[in-house]
Amino acid sequence: MTDRSRMEPAPAGYDPSEFPAFAVTVDVVILTMADGKLQVLLVRRGVAPFEGMWAIPGGFKRPNETLDEAATRELAEETGVDGAALLNQFGAYGDPGRDPRMNVVTVAYLAVLRDLGDVVAGTDAAHAGLVPVADALDGKLELAFDHERIVRDAVERVRIDLEVRGIATAFVGPTFTLAELRAVYEAVWGVELDSANFRRSLLSDAGWVIPTGRRAQPGSSGGKPAELFRAGRMWRHGGPIRQPEPSEARKGRT
Repeated sequence: MTDRSRMEPAPAGYDPSEFPAFAVTVDVVILTMADGKLQVLLVRRGVAPFEGMWAIPGGFKRPNETLDEAATRELAEETGVDGAALLNQFGAYGDPGRDPRMNVVTVAYLAVLRDLGDVVAGTDAAHAGLVPVADALDGKLELAFDHERIVRDAVERVRIDLEVRGIATAFVGPTFTLAELRAVYEAVWGVELDSANFRRSLLSDAGWVIPTGRRAQPGSSGGKPAELFRAGRMWRHGGPIRQPEPSEARKGRT
């Protein structure tokens, strides 16, 4: 199908200067699990405004690229991470004054990655690295612009998607233990789940997890290594676990 916006000329007499100008940026929230915690990829800004502060990777959209292309480019330039195939738009932010330079509307992207590989700061980022989501949302780190709000919205989207889109397995490897998978739910929802009930929920239908016949590497504490599973077909239709009500949670949310 041909994009008609590239074929249709501007209406006669149309004057774009009659409308206020504004810029468009893209911001990318990358979430992953590391050290048993939900982590977000942040960069330390190397230029003004907010020089030296932590921020989400992102930048200005160029006139000759799509939003998706801009998000992919900015992520690679600022962190060295290639998450193009996994990026999804989840929100837009355009409150007046959100950027001190000018009127800027940003389109936010989200990706869940199980392995970031090498993270290397570049362009206008002085440093790039993983930061616990809890630190980014509880005031331990002050984020630039309105990025705390954007990260919070991204985490809320993932909390919902654990139920409706079954994305829990995106946080783990091709094979995983049930404890690793349970840790994803606990980190994202900020709750403590009963291990026996969790196991029953996953094994209640053969379509959730499939035994591989192999076991994980022995831990330092000894004991029988945990069984390894791979994801089954049921994850395409949602997730097997429902988020507990606040009164059911044994500890506070992230």
